[in-house]
Amino acid sequence: MAKINFGGVEENVVTREEFPLQKAKEVLANEVIAVIGYGVQGPGQSLNMKDNGFNVIVGQRKNSKSWQHALADGWKEGVDLFEIEEAAKRGTIIQYLLSDAGQIDQWNKIKPHLTKGKALYFSHGFGITFNDQTGIIPPADVDVILVAPKGSGTSLRRLFVQGKGINSSYAIYHDATGKAKDRVIALGMAIGSGYLFETDFKKEVFSDLTGERGILMGALAGVFEAQYNVLRKNGHSPSEAFNETVEELTQSLMPLVAENGMDWMYANTSVTAQRGALDWRHKFREAVTPVFEQLYQSVSSGNEAKVVIEAGRKADYRESLEKELKELRESELWLAGKQVRNLRPDNK
Repeated sequence: MAKINFGGVEENVVTREEFPLQKAKEVLANEVIAVIGYGVQGPGQSLNMKDNGFNVIVGQRKNSKSWQHALADGWKEGVDLFEIEEAAKRGTIIQYLLSDAGQIDQWNKIKPHLTKGKALYFSHGFGITFNDQTGIIPPADVDVILVAPKGSGTSLRRLFVQGKGINSSYAIYHDATGKAKDRVIALGMAIGSGYLFETDFKKEVFSDLTGERGILMGALAGVFEAQYNVLRKNGHSPSEAFNETVEELTQSLMPLVAENGMDWMYANTSVTAQRGALDWRHKFREAVTPVFEQLYQSVSSGNEAKVVIEAGRKADYRESLEKELKELRESELWLAGKQVRNLRPDNK
C-alpha cells in the first residue's frame, strides 16, 4: 500500500504495480465469487472477473430480464448461472450487487447463506450505513467489505475491454477472518480497478449520494436547463443554445479536463473565455455552496435514504419514474440534443 500526497493530505492507495493480478489470483484461488444481481454493476464486475480467470458464478431471479441478459452474455444455467439463493449457497464471497431496494427485498434469502468465514461484498455503503432503515445486519462471523467503482458498470466493462481501468474505493466494515484486507484488495483488482483508494462505508455512501444528487447528475441537469432556458428566452435557437450548453462541454472541454485538469483547459482557451470563467467561477461557487450544504445534511441525516426506500416500495414507482423520464426526454433541451447528436459526423 502506498501513501500518496493529495494537496497536502496523505491517502492510502493501492496500485496494480503493488498488487498485481497474479497476487489477486493467489489470494482468491480457493474462493467461489457469487455475484448476486445482474443489473447496473453485476455484468461489468462479473464479466471482468471471469475474463481475468477467477471462479465466478451469477445469481439472478430466473426468467427475469436480467436473467436473459446474463444468458446473452454467455453465462450458462446450472454451470455458472443460478437462482439467487443457490448462488449465495455456493459462494464463499457473496457480491451483493442488487439495487438498494433489491438488497432490502432479498436480504432474508441471502442471510442464511452467510455462514462462518464467508465474505459479504458491497459496491455501495447504503445497506450497511442505513441498516436501521434497511434491516441489513450481517452476522458477526463473516467479513463485510466494499469495492465501489467510481463509474457505472457499463464504463467499468468498456474500459476493461480497452485495457484500461476505472478507479474504485475500498472499505472494510468487519474483518472476521483476518483476511478481509487481502480479499477486498484482490477483488478490487479482479474487477479491473485502475487503482484503489481507502474509505469507509459511511463516507462512501455520503459522498456517492451527494455526488449523484449534485455535480454528477442532479446539479448538472439543473444547470444545463437553467442556461439553456435563459438562452432560449433571449432569442437563441435550440441548436445554438444546446451547443453552447451541452455539446461544447461534453465533446470539447471535459475531455481536456479529463486529460490534464481544469487549469490546463483554461490555459488552452481564449483570453475572453479564460477571463470570464475565472471571474464567474467564484459567483457560481458562492451561489451553490448553500445548496450543497443542504444536500449533504439531507444525506448524512438519513433523509435521502428514507426518500429512496419509500419511493422504491411504492407499487407504481416504475410507472411514475417513466413519466418523469418522459418529461425529461421530451423537453426541448433534450429533443434538441437528440437532433444535434444525430448530426455529428460519426453518427452518419
